[in-house]
Amino acid sequence: MLKTTPFSFGNLNGTIYDFPEINDILPMHKHTPNDVHITIICKGSFKVHGNGWDKKIKAGDILDWNPYDPHEFISLEENSRLVNIVKKFGGILKDTV
Repeated sequence: MLKTTPFSFGNLNGTIYDFPEINDILPMHKHTPNDVHITIICKGSFKVHGNGWDKKIKAGDILDWNPYDPHEFISLEENSRLVNIVKKFGGILKDTV
């Protein structure tokens, strides 16, 4: 079963997704301009698809999503992992003087 681990490192935010079993799924979804992300495939491989397209991706591949672009991931190997990193800088710089 899919395991999600949100993370924050300074201004960097995202989620680590672990897929312990073959055919674990991160269901079809899409993002707004405020939460659109890049995806880094850390280990294993996946079938990824959206509206009218699909492809296989593997460790080392990076996907750069556009807002409202639907996508779904299905693991093709045990213990596959991907990391999504949100592209929008959502922090506010405060005057410290």
